Amino acid sequence: MTRQRNRVRLKLAAWWEANARDLPWRFGRTTPWGVLVSEVMSQQTQMSRVVPYWTAWMASWPDAAALAKASTAEVITAWGRLGYPRRALRLQECARVVAEQYGDRLPDDYDRLLELPGVGDYTASAVSSFAFGRRVPVIDTNIRRVLSRVFLGEESRGGAASRAERDLAADVLPNDVTESVTWNQSVMELGAVVCTAKKPSCESCPVAEDCAFLKAGLQGLGEKRTRPRQRFQGTDRQVRGIVLGALREATGDGVVSRERIERLWADHVQLDACIASLDEDGLIEMLPGGALRLPR
Repeated sequence: MTRQRNRVRLKLAAWWEANARDLPWRFGRTTPWGVLVSEVMSQQTQMSRVVPYWTAWMASWPDAAALAKASTAEVITAWGRLGYPRRALRLQECARVVAEQYGDRLPDDYDRLLELPGVGDYTASAVSSFAFGRRVPVIDTNIRRVLSRVFLGEESRGGAASRAERDLAADVLPNDVTESVTWNQSVMELGAVVCTAKKPSCESCPVAEDCAFLKAGLQGLGEKRTRPRQRFQGTDRQVRGIVLGALREATGDGVVSRERIERLWADHVQLDACIASLDEDGLIEMLPGGALRLPR
């Protein structure tokens, strides 16, 4: 496996150099805080959707201190349609901690990053590697899929990362710090644009000759752990998004009347349950008479 690993490293590094997407938070063009923002926004969201939101966000709040001073309404409005808006509130909580406890400088090691609000294992690892150049294995869905296919010859079936997947990521990580950063970036990029879940572009893959999964005939391609397929239409998530969309678009004092709110969704029982959950999450303010607005 050592020879295979070395060949893959060299090929991926060359491929990354020539083909990496020119995203605004890459190649040293933003601060560590900007990298963190990009990672939070990119969770469960396509990168192409993130770029304009990230650009506008960083123009408004270029550092943690600036975001910490913003109103909740401004933050939720700027988050727009990125989805999972609680991420925006957690990001602002994180900004307050960074501004108040770390002098507006993002901590530069994994353990302290992990202590920040809204920062989990993946985000702490990614920021440690991409922003601070630390040697740490980064494990996301794309990386797990590439490593499993190339080195094990089997499909990564999703779900939580297994111990075997974590051990593999640590084992193939280059010892050289600079090479480890390039490795994390290139493997993740390959999984995002070439070694995709359902339709990998094996004919243009730089490591096709070394891929155990391709040699095995792509058996099990696209298989996932069995679970019910998530739908969006008619779900509470859809209703919550519709309500927040109406509040973001409100003019004047930003207040939306109960009458207008009721026109947003026919099932008023579900509507009221979603409004209650938005209030509980701190994403809206409920006013007398049933009117709503974004938090001030």
